Parts: sequence; structure tokens; C-alpha cells
Amino acid sequence: MIHENAGKLPTKTIDTDALISAFYGAKNPKPVKFGTSGHRGELGDGFCQMHALSIAQAVAKMHKEDNITGKILVGGDTRLMSKETAQLCAQVLTANGFKVILPSIPVPTPVFSFEILSKRACACLNGTASHNPPQDMGLKYNGADGGPAGSEITSRIEKYANYFLNNPNEIKQISLEEAKQKGLIENADIVTPYVKALGKKIDFKLIRDAKVKTAIHPLGGTTLPFWKTIKQKYKLDNLDIVSHDIDPTFKFIPLDHDGKTRMDPSSPYPMAPLLKLVENAYQFAGACDPDGDRFGSATQKGGLIVPNHALCVMADYLIRRQKDLKGKQIGRTLGTTMLLDKIAEANKITIDEVNVGFKYFVKGLTEGKYILSGEESAGMSVSNWTTEKDGMFAVCLLLEITSATGQDIAGLYKQLTLIHGEPSYTRIDNTVTEESKVRFSKYSADDFKDLQTLAGEKVLKIRATDGIKIYLENSWVLARKSGTEPIIKLYAETFKGPEHLQKIITESSKLFGF
Repeated sequence: MIHENAGKLPTKTIDTDALISAFYGAKNPKPVKFGTSGHRGELGDGFCQMHALSIAQAVAKMHKEDNITGKILVGGDTRLMSKETAQLCAQVLTANGFKVILPSIPVPTPVFSFEILSKRACACLNGTASHNPPQDMGLKYNGADGGPAGSEITSRIEKYANYFLNNPNEIKQISLEEAKQKGLIENADIVTPYVKALGKKIDFKLIRDAKVKTAIHPLGGTTLPFWKTIKQKYKLDNLDIVSHDIDPTFKFIPLDHDGKTRMDPSSPYPMAPLLKLVENAYQFAGACDPDGDRFGSATQKGGLIVPNHALCVMADYLIRRQKDLKGKQIGRTLGTTMLLDKIAEANKITIDEVNVGFKYFVKGLTEGKYILSGEESAGMSVSNWTTEKDGMFAVCLLLEITSATGQDIAGLYKQLTLIHGEPSYTRIDNTVTEESKVRFSKYSADDFKDLQTLAGEKVLKIRATDGIKIYLENSWVLARKSGTEPIIKLYAETFKGPEHLQKIITESSKLFGF
């Protein structure tokens, strides 16, 4: 159900004073629990000062046990309490004897990865809750490979952090001033190295010469100074940064489908400003979420570009640009379009289907396997770049494709569907009780072993590595629970048209008990 205020600016003011008080004065902090890549929760019992201190002390303990001695990059995005969270982490890490890089500006998630892969840091703590509502906050840990930590690492951090949450007297902490006096904290220019390296991956001369009229909306996030530098360094007079607003309440972002402020660049509701831009003067508009790891784009002919569509266009373009396809793959998550499979098959390369979470791409990205790795929720990267998803890179790549082909992204996607078939796709977020999530978690592939057909198609196989995915002859359906919200997500896709998609949704909803 779509909320009546979806797409409209919020009318209620967020009480930031109350949230700040809740952060520092939480009485019953919930246990630390890492989802796909970090711990998140609403400011207060969901995420508070003690969570930040406990997670930082847990990382210090783990680094000592593993004899990891390098500098730790600490920072966060532009949301409420991100800066304070980073400072608290720095106070704990330096008290434990570790050197910390604490930039003076907010840090995008892909830049954490870039700095680690550039060997200027050995790991990072990133204060962010991605595109979650402004009341939320969180912490992510990335290790030496620059990507989101795997479950073995996050389980250790979670275990140690919960110990320190219950034993706060064992957390070490010194002031930032003392840490600076001891030479344990340093600032760093995180913008210049990233933007310079980006120029080796993206053809900015082509973009400059093509003069596609472009609008960039940073959505009040970390990418603003990076877009300013990109525009200046590469002399992109055709690129306008249309918003310079930085406000932790994100009151300038229209409400999402459920009436919440959610800075999601893949949703048409908060992206209403992008649509207005391309309705008027601009041929192309791009955006990133507050921590810069997800992309959004809109065009004059296509409106808001669905992330699955953008991924297909990017994959096709990158395949054509690749000199040697031997051993190369396209990586996609379970819920991402299988049109990518058809594009890969046509070019004699393989698909690597992984569970939801960018951490499952890290090994392939590190080994140079992926021409593209992507997820339907607007995350992507490529080998020899970052092992985190990078919204800035994605937007720049889409702009390069537009400039190189002289065509609208929507038109390029349509060409691909004429060749490979046009899929009908949906994702439905079902709000459920905690009991329902627990019940759903107990499902296994064996529970569906007698299922022969669904929506008139033969069941080919069932995968239960991350929720339940049912593969059909020309279709598939996936049900999986969210790691951070009381939601069970239902994804479905078919190459047999919208009516068949609705049939899949109806039958699978009954099957899973929604």
C-alpha cells in the first residue's frame, strides 16, 4: 500500500534534541547485531553511545588478537550523530594504542574501501545507516580487502561488542586531544586521491566533449565535495550540482512509499526532484544516497531508471569495452534481474549468483573476475576498483555511456530487451511481526520439495541459502527477510509478461503465508 503522502515533503519536524539525548542516555541498549554488513538501529536503544564504544573496543580486541597494527580509517556520513560516533570510535581505538585517520569531512562508503585498497589504512569503522530514515544510525567494519566484513568477522565483532556492552568498565577511552598529543590521530585528504583515480576509470574527456546537460543531486550526503571536485578537475561545464543542502533531518527529501523519509535513490518517491530535473532542462540526472554507495539516475525519455535496467546497460557496455572476456563473470545477487544472465550467455561469459549483500562479491572483485557486480537495490562496482558498491562510479559510468552512445539509457535498455526478451519484475516489502520473521527463518528447501509447479510453470530447483528462491522455466520468485527492518521481501521476475508476474505474486504469497 502506498502512503498518501508518498512523494511529498515531510510536514513533521524531527526532534533532533530528543534523538541526541537518546543517543547519550539510552537505558536499555539492544544487543549488537550485524546485518548484511553492519549494526543499525534507531538512535536510542537501537544505536547509542554504548554501541559505538563497544563496537570500537571489539575491533581493537580483534586487531590485537590478529596482530593487525595498521592505521584504522574512522568516519561517517552526514546523518545525525555520525560525526560523534566516529569521534567516540577514535577515542577508543587510540586508547588501545592504534593509530587512527579521522578525516575532517564526511566519508562516502566507497571511499573507505578505496583508501584501504590504496594501503593508506588497514581497516575502517564507518558510521552510517545508509539510506535508512534519519532517526537511524549504525556502524560498519571493513577489513584489509576493503569490502564489507564477512560473517566470520562480524560474528566475532558482534560477540566481543556484546561482552563490552555488558562490561563497560573494560572499555578503554581517551580524549581526542590526548590522542592528538600522542600522535595517534591524523587528518587526511580523502577527496583528491579518489577523484584522480576515478579519472582513470571514467572517460571524463568524452563526457566533457559530448556536453550532455547533466544534473547531480547529492541528496544531502557525503558525495557533495567529491562532485564539486569532479566538476572542477575535469572541467565539466555541462554538469550542475543542483543541491548543496546538508541537513541531518533530510527534510528536503520527499517521503518514500511508506510515508517515511528514506534517502533511497532507487525509489521514485524520494527521487521526485530528479524527475522534475529531467522534465525540464536536463538530459540526465544522477544521485547517490547519503553514504554514497547506491546510485540513482533519471533521463528525459525514461524518467527514473530502474536499477536493474541500469545494471543491464552498464554490463553490456562494459562487456563491449572488455578486450579479453576469458574467465570473466557478471556477479549478481539472488534478487537481481536474470536479464543479466541472458546478456552474459550471449557473450559466452558466466553468471555468479550470490546471496544478498555486497560482501559476497568481495572475493571475485579482488581476484579480478567481475566485469560488473550488481544488486537490484542500486549497488554496483567492478574489478580493480572498490570492493564496496560505489554510487559515484555508477552515476559517472551511466553518464559516460550516454555520452559515448548519444542515446538515452532507457532506449539502450529497450534495445537489450528486443534482443533477449523483456522481463517483468517486482519487489514487494511485506511488513511483518517478529514472530512471522522467526517462523519464516525456519523454512528450508525441504519444506518445498513436493512443489511441482507454480503459476503454471515447472519448478526447476529451489535455493535456500538466503531466504527461499524458486526457479521456474521462464521465471523465479524469492522471499527473504530484511536484516535491519521488520520486513519480508518478495521478489519476482518473469519473461512471460505482467499478468504472469501477478500470478506468481498471488500464488507465492499464499505459499509463504503473507
